[in-house]
Amino acid sequence: MSTTETRPPRLAVLAGIVGFAVVAVYAITGALQILVWNPLAAVPDATLGQIRADMALAGESLSANGVVTWAGLGLLLAGAILLVATMRRTSRVWPVVAAYLVLLVFAAPGHFFVSFGPGMSLADTFMISGGDHTPWGMVLYLVSAAALLALIVVIIRSARAAADLAAIRAE
Repeated sequence: MSTTETRPPRLAVLAGIVGFAVVAVYAITGALQILVWNPLAAVPDATLGQIRADMALAGESLSANGVVTWAGLGLLLAGAILLVATMRRTSRVWPVVAAYLVLLVFAAPGHFFVSFGPGMSLADTFMISGGDHTPWGMVLYLVSAAALLALIVVIIRSARAAADLAAIRAE
């Protein structure tokens, strides 16, 4: 037998890993939606290089810096939550889950904000609608809406548990 003891990961750390992965997929999907998939769907007969070249000729751009900053900030915040989850000595899962849900809820308005400029640049260059031309933007908004509903459930559950604990202590 080995003298080193292996322990299963704490649930808070596992929640942190899963939460980080979900936020990472959201951020990467959002960046690809804005910078690649939406332009290709908006101008289906052109390559991404042609789209960018036509936009440059029109004095427009996809504003990649803002999109990459948005995605990077989401990953940074998700990494901070994961770090806190792994460094804490408690195994409380719900605060970690709630933190990731908050990130996913606020990702939707952030995504809308950073996609607005590139969408308008596409619209101005190609005389098309500035909205999403693929379903992925809506999928991201639905994920954020589901995260909001889940966050409400977590808050209600935590409030009920706190009320039950207070009632037990009062007896």
